[in-house]
Amino acid sequence: MNLLPKRFETLKRNAKKNIMPLLTPYLLKLRINTYAPYIGAGIKIEHMNLDQGLCVVSMGLNNLNKNIVGTQFGGSLYSMVDPFYMLMLMHQLGSSYVVWDKSSHIEFIAPGKSKVTARIKVSSAEVIAIQELAKDGEPVFREYSVDIVDEQQKVVATVTKTLYIRLRKYSKSKDQTSRVDNIES
Repeated sequence: MNLLPKRFETLKRNAKKNIMPLLTPYLLKLRINTYAPYIGAGIKIEHMNLDQGLCVVSMGLNNLNKNIVGTQFGGSLYSMVDPFYMLMLMHQLGSSYVVWDKSSHIEFIAPGKSKVTARIKVSSAEVIAIQELAKDGEPVFREYSVDIVDEQQKVVATVTKTLYIRLRKYSKSKDQTSRVDNIES
């Protein structure tokens, strides 16, 4: 009777080590696409590759995300891009770093009258630059901008986010964990 729990724990450990890295992008995309506020707003992840630092998110215009004048609601526009820079950097930098959103700004350029899309990218060169800047333990503040475009590729809004990044051993946020790390739960 004692062998079953031990074998199960070994099986669970091996699955986490070998299978979960392959499933995590799919499970994360599924979890975000079924997140109630995203469902209500009609936000959908079209493409996600955390290793390459790319996420494409879209939002169709529907009765649940229209504002009083019938265009895309500004809060939904912001929401569709909100977590992705932090999420991608947490994944690419790994658990040795703490990553937090520090501030955000959205500039509305034109009314969103159709489906809108945002292409969010963090390059490998950016990750290397962050690692270099953070190596002495000082906090690193990086600013990222993403355009939200309509079906004609006309810019509807630009979201600018500032992120705080620091080596974990120098941070007071030693307990920060990602729900991505616990996706199998």
